[in-house]
Amino acid sequence: MSDPLDARKRPIGGDAGDAALQAEPPSAATLFAPWHAALCALDRRIAGVLRARAEPARDDIGLRAFRGLAIAATDVVALLANSSAAPLLQGAAGTPIVHLVAPLREEPRVEWLRAAFALDDFDCAVVLLALAPELDSRYERLYGFLHDDLTRKYLSVDLCLELLCVTPAERMARRARFAADSPLDRVLTPVDSGRPTPSSALSRVLAVDPQIASLLLYVDGQDARLRTLCEVPAAEVELDDVPLEPALRARLERLVDRVSRGEPLSHAYLRCERLQARAIAGGVARRNDAHTLEVDVRALANADAEPERALALVFREAWLRDLVLHLAGIDALLDERHAPLCDALFRELAAAPRMALLSGMSPWRLLERDESRVIAFECGELASAARHAHWTRCLAASGLTPDAATTNALAERFRLTPTQIGRAVVVAERAHAIDRCDGAGDDLREALFAAAREQSGHRIADLAQRIVPRYRLDDIVLPVDAKAQLDEICGHVKARALVLERWGFDRRLSQGKGTSVLFSGPSGTGKTMAAEIIAHELGLDLYRIDLATVVSKYIGETEQNLERIFSAADDANGVLLFDEADALFGKRSEVRDSHDRYANLEISYLLQRIERYNGIAILASNLRQNLDDAFIRRLAFMVAFPFPDAADRRRIWQSIWPRETPLASDVDFGFLAERFKFSGGHIKNTALAAAFLAANDGGVVTMAHLIHATGREYQKSGKILSETELNGSSVIALEGRRA
Repeated sequence: MSDPLDARKRPIGGDAGDAALQAEPPSAATLFAPWHAALCALDRRIAGVLRARAEPARDDIGLRAFRGLAIAATDVVALLANSSAAPLLQGAAGTPIVHLVAPLREEPRVEWLRAAFALDDFDCAVVLLALAPELDSRYERLYGFLHDDLTRKYLSVDLCLELLCVTPAERMARRARFAADSPLDRVLTPVDSGRPTPSSALSRVLAVDPQIASLLLYVDGQDARLRTLCEVPAAEVELDDVPLEPALRARLERLVDRVSRGEPLSHAYLRCERLQARAIAGGVARRNDAHTLEVDVRALANADAEPERALALVFREAWLRDLVLHLAGIDALLDERHAPLCDALFRELAAAPRMALLSGMSPWRLLERDESRVIAFECGELASAARHAHWTRCLAASGLTPDAATTNALAERFRLTPTQIGRAVVVAERAHAIDRCDGAGDDLREALFAAAREQSGHRIADLAQRIVPRYRLDDIVLPVDAKAQLDEICGHVKARALVLERWGFDRRLSQGKGTSVLFSGPSGTGKTMAAEIIAHELGLDLYRIDLATVVSKYIGETEQNLERIFSAADDANGVLLFDEADALFGKRSEVRDSHDRYANLEISYLLQRIERYNGIAILASNLRQNLDDAFIRRLAFMVAFPFPDAADRRRIWQSIWPRETPLASDVDFGFLAERFKFSGGHIKNTALAAAFLAANDGGVVTMAHLIHATGREYQKSGKILSETELNGSSVIALEGRRA
């Protein structure tokens, strides 16, 4: 038997939403009345066959108890007496087929099936015979008796012809109705009778396909064969409530309206995450007063048996139940192993009577076919206005009431999908309840920001070091202009939505929409600290990437590493800090050999990738002069971190200590700042070392602890702290105290 689902005919009346399918199921009495009348006609037909057989009494008493299990000599005589291919009803006044199926003319779904699959009266009679055991189990025993084999309780081709044909010519002609490509074959399904493969086509077992049987008997339920592959989502929203960009929404609505008006059918591919695609599919279904049937294509592709047939069943399930089909995770078919299933998909799309929706995260790269008519929709990133509307909707539904500034900041700084926004609100609501917050203020704001951060950065976390920002702008010691630039960088990010979207600069710029920053200065002057300050001020995570580990000596590998990082960073919603930028961002050299040429290609690639990146990227370099001029032009900000002078060093010494640290009265920050030309990083190391010394020696940080720690810091640089540098100070007091 060929696949009975490989062709479909648009039902009379328009589409699969014909009134016969959409009508409410009748009462039990009304439903069974046409079938009861048809079964009564079938009983008369069977009685006529039994009379026509007129079997002689068996004279073999020993075999009477084994009827159907053994054959007697009288049975052989009866078989030979009947001419070859002559039906038992030949010449008998059996009930005509038209009268047999006439009661079913009153059943609208039978009439719909007749029109949809181009069935004639004989075909409908076969459907009645095959469906009879589903309506009354006594037909199993009757069929077993008529087969003269009580183990054969199902309908066979031979029994159909015996019950429905009157002449040998009719019997031979009707066999064509059971051909593999016949209309009748599309409503039947193979049945495992538990017996060896039939020796002839006449012995083939016939049964109505479960989908067709459920349709005819008004059984509202999913095909058991598809339960692990698809579902009908319970919650669906109006298409107007699905967060989409206005242009995308208008384009999608035009497609839906065209299909609704009966114009040439097209299918839609939605490039977005699954839950967003589910919301869109639900909105499309609601627009057509229907529901969706969502299929897990990856599970379908990896099914153990006949995925192509399962796909055909899925399409027909949606058609018969008047559902909008949503094939989720279509990316699975990009694997060459699933090429046959991909071909089957395009055949089904070409034959489908209703628009199907496909979704995935990859660009539409499946083999294009003219007959498939698939239109791609790049859902992409929501603009801040759409994100704001969705945040507002989700927050209102949860009962959380942050102030307007918090909602604006969430929408503008976190480029989240609708699904991520919904999850963030749920997480914040739970955290808020646990912390017993009062529903407003900074506590709620922090809970929402933390929940938004939790939805981001999952991919970049494997490629970068996540740093929890702790510093504020007041914690860093920098020249006034450098500090002002840090504040401007934060303002640049906060006003991004206003300038790019509402003021229209987004339409004027194809690239360079992100915030790219260069921090240049000697090691230990506060570049990493400044990155933390920016991340903390914006409420974002900070990810540090060591570019020294990205550069590879193998041709092309550096670009691959960079692409992997930037691709993962696209949805990070954080601040990227590229440390040790000098490892890659050097001046492009003259091409003297192949190594120079490929090195320049790496830098060129990086320049292009930085310009395409829409997030916040901070590059830290120790040597400003090593950076490429073309790269400098692509930067939004350049902040210089000079080596601190004595005044700045004093401020660093004073601010480095936590409030809880006990300091002795002899600690002289002015002396430390004047005598030791340390960067901020060295001062931090010295202060921490002195604190540990004090913890093991009296519990109070003294000048002696600080001098001792300074000597250790000198040693790390290969220097020796001399008495001359101390100018009379000595570590002898500390050493004597230990003695």
